[in-house]
Amino acid sequence: MTNFLLSGGGTGGHVNPLLALAEQLRTEGHSVTALGTKEGLESRLVPERGFELLTVARLPFPRKINFQALAFPFRFAAATAQVLGFIKKHQIDCVVGFGGYASAPAYVAAAIARRPLVIHEANALSGIANKIGAKLTKFVAIAFPNSDLSGAITGMPIRKEIVDSVTGYDKGQARVELGLDPILPTLLVTGGSLGAKSLNDSVINALPKLKAAGIQVLHIVGDKAGLPEVSEPGYLRIAYCNRMDAAIAASDFAISRAGSSTLAEFTAVGLPALYVPYPAGNGEQRFNAVSVAEAGGGLVVLDRDFSASVIESEVIPTISHAATLQKMASAAKSQGIPDSTLRLRDLVLSAVNT
Repeated sequence: MTNFLLSGGGTGGHVNPLLALAEQLRTEGHSVTALGTKEGLESRLVPERGFELLTVARLPFPRKINFQALAFPFRFAAATAQVLGFIKKHQIDCVVGFGGYASAPAYVAAAIARRPLVIHEANALSGIANKIGAKLTKFVAIAFPNSDLSGAITGMPIRKEIVDSVTGYDKGQARVELGLDPILPTLLVTGGSLGAKSLNDSVINALPKLKAAGIQVLHIVGDKAGLPEVSEPGYLRIAYCNRMDAAIAASDFAISRAGSSTLAEFTAVGLPALYVPYPAGNGEQRFNAVSVAEAGGGLVVLDRDFSASVIESEVIPTISHAATLQKMASAAKSQGIPDSTLRLRDLVLSAVNT
């Protein structure tokens, strides 16, 4: 049995692959402890999955000279010392990091303690923590071939039920379970857990044209959208979907943000999509979608250019043309890595045994 410390958090892009690997390692008899912050998603999701969560202070890297920047080196040193204590107390054999505020001190602590270190980068453009960590180890895993880090392409670990939906679900069955028509071609729209106003508004404006084309819409608007739920012929609007395996299995095409988890899930099952990258951050979502778009498995439209007219000119003709849709689905699947969790597991065990 090997004792692992898995660090990361803040966003789903960090927490989801952490949990996927943690569950895989646990099923194989290893001990897994997680490291994060009290403010991130991990504070809820990690304990819910039955893993112990150790926490350090949330330490954003300073981007301008002020008092916080002057205090940062001392706070970072304290966090690193705290992680060193965790490594000793829990007899950690290997540290695996997924980025986020908790990871940078974990990377430095692993180097000081001379423990094997593995880095997983979920986006094509890496964050500051993983840029630092990649300089401390040769065991780097990347999710996209156009990543700005060099490493083994393991893909993005995703939930087992998503991968299983390829063989475990008939489209008609999935549609019936969700309250949709089992026959009509289906468009899935999702902007992530918080939703996306530009996606929601454009889809609502294009709905008459979608219905006229015989396309039904499963519209997940997000908890914060403030839109009432709707269930009517040709249109199902919900705030949140706890059955994304069924939603993906039911769909022929999707409109979505370009988060790494979403891309990994869609390509693993061969769901073509029009991706509208989130315009904030460092632009990583636009780069995430490059490979699948170049392969022909998706379209990319910038947020500022996305509107109901794009749905009318691009999405409706694609869904309405079976040969085009099938070609895109095959291209999307060619970019998927359904065994990504196992690939990352193999890299991690290789680091331990080197």
